[in-house]
Amino acid sequence: MQHLLTLQNLSQQELVQLLTLARTIKADPRAYRHALAGKSVVMLFEKPSLRTRVSFDIGINKLGGHCLYLDQQNGQLGQRESVADFASNLSCWADAIVARTYSHQTIEELAAHSKVPVINALSDLYHPCQALADLLTLTECFEDVSKVTLAYVGDGNNVTHSLMFGAAILGAKMVVVCPAGHFPDGQMVVKAQALAKANGGELILSSDTKALVGCQVIYTDSWISMGDNTPLAQIEAKFGPYQVNSDLMTMTGADYFMHCLPAHRGVEVTDDVLDGKSSLILQQAENRMHAQNALLVALLAQ
Repeated sequence: MQHLLTLQNLSQQELVQLLTLARTIKADPRAYRHALAGKSVVMLFEKPSLRTRVSFDIGINKLGGHCLYLDQQNGQLGQRESVADFASNLSCWADAIVARTYSHQTIEELAAHSKVPVINALSDLYHPCQALADLLTLTECFEDVSKVTLAYVGDGNNVTHSLMFGAAILGAKMVVVCPAGHFPDGQMVVKAQALAKANGGELILSSDTKALVGCQVIYTDSWISMGDNTPLAQIEAKFGPYQVNSDLMTMTGADYFMHCLPAHRGVEVTDDVLDGKSSLILQQAENRMHAQNALLVALLAQ
């Protein structure tokens, strides 16, 4: 790997190796406390963040590296200074660039002009670091993820895309249930289905919540994307039947619930599910750091 912009370019072996390394680092973090000694990582964020910023910052520190956070007070990248110039200049000083952007095109442009690894910390199309943490969490809950049926319910988005690719590469079955007009991007679906077929997995799309029956894990995300000004009442009218609540969990027979956070309590998920015994949300949040540390070690450590 030179960069990590999306999971779809990883082979099954590469993804398994990353997850194995993440579990190793999580089990014995002190063994890796000098892995990034002398390395500096720039975090370039157009969008606000809690889990991504904190997990990368503290994770880099635990690996012995130095982290520099840059927000965009002057607006999106490319307005004050071109993205190419940003990447070229940062490459003079930093050993890696972690970028959280509005547009995936910005991530690709950073990588094209950077002489150091670029990590996609979220774009409009993908959230690969979140998916790595989610897959790591699944490996801790199941002996063989390829035997797992993972269900995503709600609004098809960047998280859905990355989960589809991750599940497909590992050969798992994934069911995506969304209201009409809110499915994942069609091109992403075609690519994920091809990956699933090549690796012995399966990807199913439906608007019927009955398609969730028999899944082991139910995953949802916010119905309201950052910056979306659609009135909540209008969103709830369309997405209400897709709320993850105790009735849905009972109907499906799922063992676990997952959410990438932040969650709108009482909207896409009820409190009793979010805070219940089946919830993996804090394990996912913790695993953001371990999965990202594995990625940083794979890209940077000698």
